[in-house]
Order: sequence, then C-alpha cells, then structure tokens
Amino acid sequence: MSELYPHLLAPLDLGFVTLKNRVLMGSMHTNLEETGDWNRVAEFYAARARGGAALMVTGGMAPNREGGVFPGAAGLYIAEDIANHRIVTDRVHAADGRIAMQILHAGRYAYGKHCVAPSPIKSPISPFVPTELDEEGIEKQIADIVTAATRAREAGYDGVEIMGSEGYFVNQFLVTHTNRRTDRWGGCYENRMRLPVEIVRRVRAAVGADFIVIYRISMIDLVPDGSTHDEVVQLAQAVEAAGATILNTGIGWHEARVPTIATSVPRRAFAWVTQKLMGKVGIPVITSNRINMPDVAEAVLAEGCADMVSMARPWLADADFVTKAAAGQADRIAPCIACNQACLDHTFQGKLSTCLVNPRACHETELVVAPAASPRRIAVVGAGPAGLSAAITAAERGHAVTLFDRAEEVGGQLNLAKRVPGKEEFWGLVDWFRTMLDVHGVTTRLGTEATVETLSDFDAVVVATGVRPRDPGIPGQDGPNVASYVDVLTGRVRPGDRVAVVGAGGIGFDVSEFLVMDGQSPTTNLPDWMTEWGVTDPAEARSGLAPEGPRPHPPARAVTMLQRKAEKPGKRLGKTTGWIHRAGLQMKNVQLKAGITYERIDSEGLHISHGPARERPETVACDTIVLCAGQVSERSLADALEAAGREVHVIGGADVAAELDAKRAIDQGTRLAARL
Repeated sequence: MSELYPHLLAPLDLGFVTLKNRVLMGSMHTNLEETGDWNRVAEFYAARARGGAALMVTGGMAPNREGGVFPGAAGLYIAEDIANHRIVTDRVHAADGRIAMQILHAGRYAYGKHCVAPSPIKSPISPFVPTELDEEGIEKQIADIVTAATRAREAGYDGVEIMGSEGYFVNQFLVTHTNRRTDRWGGCYENRMRLPVEIVRRVRAAVGADFIVIYRISMIDLVPDGSTHDEVVQLAQAVEAAGATILNTGIGWHEARVPTIATSVPRRAFAWVTQKLMGKVGIPVITSNRINMPDVAEAVLAEGCADMVSMARPWLADADFVTKAAAGQADRIAPCIACNQACLDHTFQGKLSTCLVNPRACHETELVVAPAASPRRIAVVGAGPAGLSAAITAAERGHAVTLFDRAEEVGGQLNLAKRVPGKEEFWGLVDWFRTMLDVHGVTTRLGTEATVETLSDFDAVVVATGVRPRDPGIPGQDGPNVASYVDVLTGRVRPGDRVAVVGAGGIGFDVSEFLVMDGQSPTTNLPDWMTEWGVTDPAEARSGLAPEGPRPHPPARAVTMLQRKAEKPGKRLGKTTGWIHRAGLQMKNVQLKAGITYERIDSEGLHISHGPARERPETVACDTIVLCAGQVSERSLADALEAAGREVHVIGGADVAAELDAKRAIDQGTRLAARL
C-alpha cells in the first residue's frame, strides 16, 4: 500500500477482477468516436491507461439511433462496429488498462425529431417533443441496451456502465418530472424504477457473472419533482440485487439550474451525498464531481465518502494523473480548473473536445511533442499562458529556453483571473506553470524588459507580450472616479459602494463578480455555496432543492454593468457556463444595460444614452466607474524585431486580443513550440 495516498492507491477487489487502485476515469463525450479515426480514439484511452487509471469509462455509446445524443452519435448498435471498438480495447489492454463502455440512451435529451421518452414532455435544452413509448417501444429500448452490452463484451470491453443519471432516458422514467405514465412503467415508485432494474437484470443475465456492470445512479437530481433520498436508496438496493457490480454517482440533471461541475463549484461539493449511501448497499460506491487532485481524492476516501473516486476532466488535463501521484509528483499534475471551455463547451457545439490546460487531449496522434532534431536558443517574451506553454513545451523538446517578463511573477493575465471569486483554481494553474518551468530547466528573467538588443543572441524569439486595456474614449475618463479593471483586480484601487462597469464581456462579468462579493467567495465554503444556490440534503427535501430556493448573501456593492452592443449581456460567454455567471449576478441584483452610448463621465457618475439615435439620456449615479472595454494587442516588440529582420513568432493576446482567452493562448503556445 502506498504511503503517499494509502486509500487512493489501494486495490479494489470486485470478486472476479481486482482494480489496481481506486481511480475511475469517468465518462466524457469527446466526439472522438464520431471522427471515425479509431486509432486516434485508441491512443486517447491508451495514454490514460499508461497514466494509471484503474478503470476507464468511454463516452456515451448509443444503443440505437433514437437514443443517440445527436444524429450520427457514436454507438454500438451495428455489429460491424465491434471491430472498431476492438481496436480501442486491444490498445488499452496492451497498456495494462481496463475499460468499460458507457451505454447512454439520451431519451428526450436526444437532439433529433425521433427522440423517445416515457412521456411526451419536451426538454428545456432541446426543441423536440419526444414520442411517448408504448409497451412494445419500451421493450425495444431494453433489448437494444442489452444487445449493446453483449456487443461490448464481444468487442473486448471489461464492462459496461448503464447511464441512469443526469436526466437521460433511464433517469426520465424514475421521476414524475418527466414520467406521467399510469401503466406499469409509471405511477408509484416501484413502477417508475422498473426500467433500470429490468435493464440491469437482463444485462447481467446476458453478459455473465465475470463482467463489470456499473450503474450510474442519480444521487441528487436538482430538478423539481426529482427523487427523494429514500427512493435513491431503494433503487440502489434493487439495482444491486439485479446484478450491478458497482454504483457510480451522478449529480444533477443537465437542465438543473444549479451548477455541478463548473469552476465556481467547491471541490468535492457532492461527496457528502454519496456518503449517505455508504453502508446501505454491499457493492462498491463511487463518488464524483470536482475532485481534481490526489489529496482531494485521498481525503474523500479516507473519510468514508465512497469506495472509489471518479475523475473525468482531470484526465483531460493530465493523462499521467495516477502515475505522477504514485511517484510523489502531484505538483507536476496539470490541474483541471473546471473551466468547461475546451471540453463541455466543445462537446455541446459539436466540436472535438480537448482541454484548456492540455491542448494535446484528444489530439495525441496529431499534436506530438518530440525531441527537437536541432536544439536552438529560444527567447520567449511574456510569462502569461501563451508564453508559459511555449516555453515549457520548447524546453521539453530540448531547446534552450529563456523566458522574459517585465513583471516579477509568472502568470500574466492569469494573475488577474485568480483573484475573481469562483476562479480560485487559477492559483493552482499558475503554481503548476511555475513548477514545470523548473522541471524543464527554463531560464527565467523576471522583472526584465526585453528589447531588440537584449534578444540579439537568440536564434528565434516568441513574442507573447499579451494585451493592454482598450481606450474607450469616454470624455472625462481621466477623472479620479475612474479605474481600469487591472487597478481593481490587483487592489490598487478600492471602488466605492456604487459602481458602473463599462463593458459586459468576460472581463466585465469577472469584475462585477469581484465587486459584489468583495473577497467573500462561496466557492471556498460549501455551506455558503449550497445556501447561495438553494441546495439541501435530499433526505430533507425532494431532489435536494431547498424549499426556500436560493438565498444569496447581500451584494457588497450596487453594480451596474453596461455594454455598447444591443444584445443580451453575457450572450458570448461560455456555452455551458454563461448561464451560471448571468444567474449569479442576477442574484446579486446587478443591473444590466445594453445598446448604450457612453456620453461622458463627471462627478455625478456616468452619463449614457440609449440606441443608435442616442435617445433617453440617463445618468448612472456611481462613486466609481471601472473600464472593462476590451483589450488591444501589445506587439510593439514584435514589430521592432520584425523590422530588424529577426525570426519572430507572435502568439496569444499579442496576436489576437480577444477577451482573456487562455484556451487559445495555451493552444497556440503549445503548437508553436511543438514545431519549432
């Protein structure tokens, strides 16, 4: 047993097979399978098998066409697919790994006109009204799921996971929120849970005793008319009796108005819910959601919250998660910051998923970091996310890299982001970058202004000098009551009690959250976070929704956020997280105004007008105006180097000044360094 993480790295005996540790790589739909490049799919999973995952679960595989999350979604409902899946399982087994296939029937969440469900109730996240299944239709769905399980075994998988949570098909039968039937599949709870129990029973009978059957159970639905805790326990015990090997925790439905995996959710926020099931079943129980580092996982297990932990996106951030933990190198694990930008946002946009922190995720066969054929002396100017990723990757390849920055610390704009309540994970990301600079021997020259002359001895220069705030050109903006977002986030200026925020992009939202919370972040206090979002014990209130609803703390300031564009403020925020930021500010009574012309600033506040005709003049009375009107690229050094005939590569904000886009910056830096 490991002395470092004795619970996390302990084996788990399932009777017919022993898992080498207590880490499950949870299911993620990456859209990799939809590429049809099965070598690429295989390498993605094999890399994580080499990285020490005891058991991995694939993204959701549809059991039939109507059950796919979108038209053309990958599945295992055609016998010819077995050979493709065998490529994956053979590669994983060669890497000493184990892998289960998740069988996911989307039900009314399926984005297509042929979707089916227990009742014809449209999902709020889909425009399609599902067809209500009759008895024959239900039998077909069960049979198709069983067939998918038997084909998974034939394809070499070590098991299957039956997706029974997150509001998908099986979950839809369990609650009156989506099941209004009056036949034997609806009504009382014994009837509503008939479907999952029958599926597990028939899958077990079909695959035999020596095959892992995981049931993904919804521990807390977080939607109206969801399950009670007693019903969850009743289902868990029935599923165990039907033949499940493991119970894996699911948290919340996709339509829930409570965030469950975003960065503003506290670490291990729902482990206490899983712990309520411990001792009530005899099979292993897995907990999940916002467990992103070995010490967090170890504590969850040591406290008896679960028998095993599921981590999904941390395996996108670092394919060597367990290997590094076991070697005492936890500080080298690239941290999942739960930003959703490159994983879930991409998935729901139909793009290939990857990771902001690790652009190689899902690109293992295409973005290869190999030793440089001819090592060179490379200068990287700018220690923000673009420059850091370029410097570390280039040094990893064997180049001699020197990193310059005029600031005294690395991180660039990340050092602003980490001060925003709900973005505390960025502290760990900056720490990781600092560690990896040391690991790969990058020479740092902080507090140093790089010039054409000081860079004359380098073979190539990477310019990642970032951005500077855009000048909005408002008359009176030089007054004493005006500050830039940099001044506010760094603490150089403390705003008054009434604040107008000019700009409603990502920075404007971040600054507004900073202002209304004044350093008090519920992300670091689970009880406060639960109160803010109206979450309670599902043993006390059905579905875990507090009867009194969200109870946010009063805002620290009165904030008005304004934008020039005549569109909904926050429209361009992350696809899966934008609603969280909008809801959070609404709870803090932030006033939002769009289609605004900024007329002038004086001692009374910010004078504005509305619409292109500049009608309805208005004064936003405030003590402080904070300018968050975007950025422009800082590329004066790049221009001077190019004029001097030097080899220059411009990346990050210096290339394109689009918000504080760390995803693009890190991807650019990594890809450039991989080919230098």
